[in-house]
This record gives sequence, C-alpha cells and structure tokens, in this order.
Amino acid sequence: MSPDSTPPGDSPFRSERTARDEAPQFVLPLVVRVEKAAPPARTDALETAARAVLVMLGDERSLGDGEWAQVMREWQDARIRKVVRRARGAEWRRAEALAGITVTGKSAEVRVFPPVPLDGWPKDLARLQVSGTELEDPEPPVPADASQPVLWLNPELDMSAGKAMAQAGHGAQLAWWELSDEERAAWRDAGFPLAVRTADPVRWDRLTGSGLPLVRDAGFTEIAPGSCTVVADHPALR
Repeated sequence: MSPDSTPPGDSPFRSERTARDEAPQFVLPLVVRVEKAAPPARTDALETAARAVLVMLGDERSLGDGEWAQVMREWQDARIRKVVRRARGAEWRRAEALAGITVTGKSAEVRVFPPVPLDGWPKDLARLQVSGTELEDPEPPVPADASQPVLWLNPELDMSAGKAMAQAGHGAQLAWWELSDEERAAWRDAGFPLAVRTADPVRWDRLTGSGLPLVRDAGFTEIAPGSCTVVADHPALR
C-alpha cells in the first residue's frame, strides 16, 4: 500500500500493532554534524533535518524507477522510522562518502541516506552515537512566519535534539503526503521553506483539534507510545 492511499487509522506512527508491522522494517538514517568547537543551533538542526527528509522524498532517485525508489516504497509501507546520529571530524567525512544527500541550514549540516534494514546499518553509520545530541539555541528563535509551513512541537514533551529532529521529519513527511503533486512541486521548487517551533499550550490545544497532520509517536524511544509530538501546519492544508 502506498502512503498516498493510506486509509484513516492506518497511520505508520500508531503505537498498537498493525499490518505495517508484518512488512520488512527499514529505518531512514540521518546524521547531524556536531563539531566540538561549533555545534549547530538546536532549532536550525531541527529545521534542517525536516528539510532533509523532504529532499529525500522529492529526489528523483526516490521516485518512479529511481535507484532508491524500491527501498523508499518498502520503508513507507512499513513503520516510518527515522534515527538521528551525530558525527564529527573523520566520522562526518566517512558518512559523506556514503550515498546520500547533505542538506545545509544556517549553522547545521544534516546528511540523509536511503532507508536501510532495521538491523542492517552500514558500519560507518552503525558506529555513530545516537545519544549526546544535546543542542542549544544561543538566542530564542524568532516568531514563525505564518505564510510558510510550521512544524509545531508539543510544549509538554521533553525530547532530546535527536529525537525532536526525527519527530520534525515525521511531521514534514505527513504534510508531504497530504499535498497534491502541484503543491509538492511548489514547495520543492521554493527550497522547502519551513520553521520548527514549540507551540504554547493554548495554540497546541487548538492545533491538535484542527485536522492538520498530527504525529502520534509509536514510543520506541524516550516518550510514551501514542504521544502527540508534532502538528504540521502547512498553509495548503489549513
């Protein structure tokens, strides 16, 4: 079943077991560059990770008969897993040598790779650390531009930067699935502008009842199964 035809209730993020669990399981690897002397700002890392997911989804190699298309379909027909690892120095250079796409933000660099089997990571990615991706914003983020897509984070959840990066990627992917081909093309051609912000409680309550794409995490790491993590507020979906 393609994600474009996913029926209600068949979310790839549901915590209970579904038919998606019977399919071969894959994970989309993302690697964020975290140099000791110049780590990226947290919000920029979240936004860059979300854009990286969109760049992978929209890349010609992921579509039709492209070289990554089959594994992208298999990944999207099962659970939608994303794992963020960190690299610096020689680790980052080895990651760059693997097939993938590097997306650059203001201070962040994130490399996204075609999905790999859950237990079949390339060794140069498998050895990278998941924990320790604790990033800070040197200054509070400016208010989001409401004319552009905004991925709103749940204000009640305390997520590591790596976890939040994966969740922002989930939200971006749900928005992508909801858009028409024309709307996807327009977003891609504009360079996938978006913002990631933490909603205030009043806004969050309104967003979760708005009908916009909502990520309910399966609870594999850090947070409880079924937790609402991100609302994807794309202008075309309002």
